[in-house]
Amino acid sequence: MAVEKSNTTVGGVEILKPRTDNREYRMIVLKNLLQVLLISDPDTDKCAASMSVSVGSFSDPQGLEGLAHFLEHMLFYASEKYPEEDSYSKYITEHGGSTNAYTASEETNYHFDVNADCFDEALDRFAQFFIKPLMSADATMREIKAVDSENQKNLLSDGWRIRQLQKHLSKEDHPYHKFSTGNMDTLHVRPQAKGVDTRSELIKFYEEHYSANIMHLVVYGKESLDKIQDLVERMFQEIQNTNKVVPRFPGQPCTADHLQILVKAIPIKQGHKLGVSWPVTPSIHHYDEAPSQYLGHLIGHEGEGSLFHALKTLGWATGLSAGEGEWTLDYSFFKVSIDLTDAGHEHMQEILGLLFNYIQLLQQTGVCQWIFDELSAICETKFHYQDKIPPMSYIVDIASNMQIYPTKDWLVGSSLPTKFNPAIVQKVVDELSPSNFRIFWESQKFEGQTDKAEPWYNTAYSLEKITSSTIQEWVQSAPDVHLHLPAPNVFIPTDLSLKDADDKETVPVLLRKTPFSRLWYKPDTMFSKPKAYVKMDFNCPLAVSSPDAAVLTDIFTRLLMDYLNEYAYYAQVAGLYYGVSLSDNGFELTLLGYNHKLRILLETVVGKIANFEVKPDRFAVIKETVTKEYQNYKFRQPYHQAMYYCSLILQDQTWPWTEELDVLSHLEAEDVAKFVPMLLSRTFIECYIAGNVENNEAESMVKHIEDVLFNDPKPICRPLFPSQHLTNRVVKLGEGMKYFYHQDGSNPSDENSALVHYIQVHRDDFSMNIKLQLFGLVAKQATFHQLRTVEQLGYITALAQRNDSGIYGVQFIIQSSVKGPGHIDSRVESLLKNFESKLYEMSNEDFKSNVTALIDMKLEKHKNLKEESRFYWREIQSGTLKFNRKEAEVSALKQLQKQELIDFFDEYIKVGAARKKSLSIRVYGSQHLKEMASDKDEVPSPSVEIEDIVGFRKSQPLHGSFRGCGQPKL
Repeated sequence: MAVEKSNTTVGGVEILKPRTDNREYRMIVLKNLLQVLLISDPDTDKCAASMSVSVGSFSDPQGLEGLAHFLEHMLFYASEKYPEEDSYSKYITEHGGSTNAYTASEETNYHFDVNADCFDEALDRFAQFFIKPLMSADATMREIKAVDSENQKNLLSDGWRIRQLQKHLSKEDHPYHKFSTGNMDTLHVRPQAKGVDTRSELIKFYEEHYSANIMHLVVYGKESLDKIQDLVERMFQEIQNTNKVVPRFPGQPCTADHLQILVKAIPIKQGHKLGVSWPVTPSIHHYDEAPSQYLGHLIGHEGEGSLFHALKTLGWATGLSAGEGEWTLDYSFFKVSIDLTDAGHEHMQEILGLLFNYIQLLQQTGVCQWIFDELSAICETKFHYQDKIPPMSYIVDIASNMQIYPTKDWLVGSSLPTKFNPAIVQKVVDELSPSNFRIFWESQKFEGQTDKAEPWYNTAYSLEKITSSTIQEWVQSAPDVHLHLPAPNVFIPTDLSLKDADDKETVPVLLRKTPFSRLWYKPDTMFSKPKAYVKMDFNCPLAVSSPDAAVLTDIFTRLLMDYLNEYAYYAQVAGLYYGVSLSDNGFELTLLGYNHKLRILLETVVGKIANFEVKPDRFAVIKETVTKEYQNYKFRQPYHQAMYYCSLILQDQTWPWTEELDVLSHLEAEDVAKFVPMLLSRTFIECYIAGNVENNEAESMVKHIEDVLFNDPKPICRPLFPSQHLTNRVVKLGEGMKYFYHQDGSNPSDENSALVHYIQVHRDDFSMNIKLQLFGLVAKQATFHQLRTVEQLGYITALAQRNDSGIYGVQFIIQSSVKGPGHIDSRVESLLKNFESKLYEMSNEDFKSNVTALIDMKLEKHKNLKEESRFYWREIQSGTLKFNRKEAEVSALKQLQKQELIDFFDEYIKVGAARKKSLSIRVYGSQHLKEMASDKDEVPSPSVEIEDIVGFRKSQPLHGSFRGCGQPKL
C-alpha cells in the first residue's frame, strides 16, 4: 500500500516528515558552522535539546581507555558562567526535567528536557558544556570513581562481557578492539604510574575534538521558529570552531585470523546462546535499498517455514533475532542471535547447518520484489502514522542522524526502504558465506573446557578455527525440514481512516457491566491516529492462591503466547502488538496498534484460550525456560534484589521465588492440563478499550468474548461469586517504627551491595500525594548530588516515589562497591537531617518555583494513546478510579502553603518523626558480608528486625483495598 510522502522545506532544503506531523522544522548553520535543526511544537509541555559531537571512544588515546566517556561525565559538573557544582542537573531536575548523555564509538550525545517555561535558562546552561566547562581538579577524582562504579555494575553483565569479548577478538590496531567505558585502572592508576596527568589529558582531548563544525544540535521548543532561532544564535555561537575533520577509522576490525572461528564462552547466567556474525558492506551506503533490513526481516521471521519456526518445532530454540549490529561508515556486522534450549545446545552443528541452509535458500530464490514492497509499505505506514513520543527521546535520534544522513532524511534515517535494487541486496546475501563468519557460543557447560580469559571482564573462553568444509558437513547433517519464504502478510492495515466518535468523552466511561465483565471505554479525542488499545484483565481467584498456582498460571500464559506466535508474528510485523502475561489477580491480554485488523487477532487469541490444550513437547521447553529464569534471579543486580525483597515484605499474596522454583522442579504437563480448566472456571474480565474504536464496536468485542467463554451450553467460565472478587492489599507498617531486613547478596561473585530505604507515608489522597511528590522533587537532586557526586557511594543512586496498590511512599535506592549497606543507610539518615534545615530555610520564591514546576509536570499532556491508556488503566486496576487525578492534584497544589510541606516532612519523613514508618532493606555483597553482624547489633531502638518475610507479613495489619470500596453504578 503506497502512502503519499509529506515534505517540509527548511532553508531551501526539503526534509521528509510524517504526513500526520504538524510540527515546524528549520535547519540553520551558525557562524561557527554548528549545524542546527529547530523544531517548533506549540502543543508541547516539555522542551528539549540534544547535541551530538562527532567523536567517541574510538578516539580515546592509547593508555587512557574510557577518556571520551569520562569527559562526557565531567561536562555535567560546572562551567565558567555557572560555576556552582552540579547546578545544571539541579536546575533541570527542579524544573521538571531530566538529563543524560551517552558515549558511542564515534559519537558523544548530550541531551535534556525541561518544563517549557524554564527552557531559556536550561538551554543556556547546556550551551556552556561546549563553551567554557570548568572540569575542576577537585571533581576529577570523584568522577573517575563514578566511571569506575559504572564499570563495576557492568562486570557481571553477560551483555557487556560478550560484547567486549567480540571486540577483544579483532585487530589490536583497530579502535573496535578497545575497552571503551574506562575504570579506575585506565583513568588513574596506569596513567599516574607513567607520570600522565589525566585531567591535563582530558582538557587536551576536549580542546582537540570539541569543535562546532563537527557538532549537530537539535532544539525542540514551544515558541515560533524565529524565537527558537534567536535563542540558539545567542547561546551557541560562542562554541569554538577549530575546523576539525570528523575522525574516520578505515579498515576492517577483523582479519582472516578473526574469521571462521568458533568461540566458546562461559556466561554468568544459566542458558545457552549462539551468535553468528559476518562482516558485511555497511547498509548506510545503501539505506534506501535496505539490504540488511530485508535480510533481517526474512532470517529473523517467526512464521511457518522460517528458520525460527523450524528450530522451535524441533525444540531447539526459544528466541531468534537477525539484523545489522554494530556499524560505522567503514565496517558493519550482520548478526544472528539464537537462544538455545538444552537440547538445542546439544545440536549446535545442525542448527548452524539449518541457518546456512536458509541463507542458501535466499541466495537461490533471489531477491523478491513483493517482499521488498511489503516491507516498504509496512515501514511507510509506520513512519507516517508514528506516535508522538517525549521530545527528548525524539530528538536524540535526530541529532545522531544529522551526522550521517543528508538533510532530507534527518527525520527518517534509514527506516524507509524505497528503492528496490536486487543486486545490492544480493551482494549482502552473498557476504553471509561460510568463509567469513564468527561464531560465539555461550554456555556454563563449557566450565573446565576453556583456556583463555578476556582481560577487561575476565570472561573465560576458548577459540578454534572452523573451515568452510566443516560448515558444509554441518549443512548436510541438518534435519530435512521444509524451509520457505513467509506468506503475504494479511495483517497489513489498508483502512487507516479515522472514526467519527459520537462520544467526546475526556475520561473513560463505564460502557457495559454484566456478571461476567465490565467495560471501560474511551474514544480517541487527542491523537488522531488509526490505532486502538485493548486491555482485558482476567481476574481468576485461583491464579494467585499459592506458589503452585502462580507458577501454573505463568506457564499457561507462556504456552498461549507460544501457540499463537507463528500466526500473530505477522500482526506484530505489521504494527499490531499483542501480549498475554501474568497480572496481580490472574492474567491479562493486551492489544495495541492499528485498529483495522485488531478484532481478527483478538478473536484468535480468545479462541486459543477457549480451546487450550497442553502440548507436552512445548510444555517441556517452556518449563526449562522458566526454570532458568528463576535460577538467574540470583544474578540480578543487588539493588534489584533489594527492591524485590521490599515488594515481598509489603505486598500480600506474593510468593518467594525460591518456593516457585521448587514448584517447577516437580511440575508435569498433565498438571497444567488439569489446572487451566479450574483456573478459568471462575473469572471476571475487567476491560478497557480506547482509541479509534466506536462504542458499539467496543461492546461487540466484549460480547463476543462473553459468548465464547461464558454463554456456551457447556461454558468454560462462570462468573465470580461476590466474595471472590480479589483485592490487592499492602502491609501497614507501624507509626514511629523502623524495620530492618538484612540479607546476603544472592551472587557470591558480586562485590556490590545495595540499600533500599523505604518510607511508607499514606493511602491515596490528593492533599497528601502532592506533599510527598513535592518533597520528592525538592530532594531528588540533593540526594543524587550528596550521595553520588560528593560521597561517591555508587553509580546507582536514586530517590523515587513508590505506589503499591494506592499506598504511597518514597524510597532511596543506592548500590555500592565501596561501602556496605549499614554505612549507606546512615548516610541516608544524615542526608535527611541536613535536608531538614534546607527545607526550613527555603525561600517563598523557591517554594513557589518548585510548586510551579510540579504543576507543569502534572499538566503535561499524554503524547500518545499508549501513554494515556496506561494512566487510565492504572486507575482501573488499582480500583482508585480517579480519572481526574491530575486536575484535582493541581488544584490542591495551588492552595498549598510552605508551612504545610514543612509540617508534612516533620510528621512523616524527617529522622525521628512521630508518624514515620521506615523499612531498610540491606543486601550485602561479598566484600561487605563481614559487616552484617555488627550492622544488626547497631540498629537503633525501637526497631523490628525482619527474619522471616512471609511470617512478618502475616503478622501485620493490612491497608484497605480501593477495590473493596464499592463499585461505580452505570
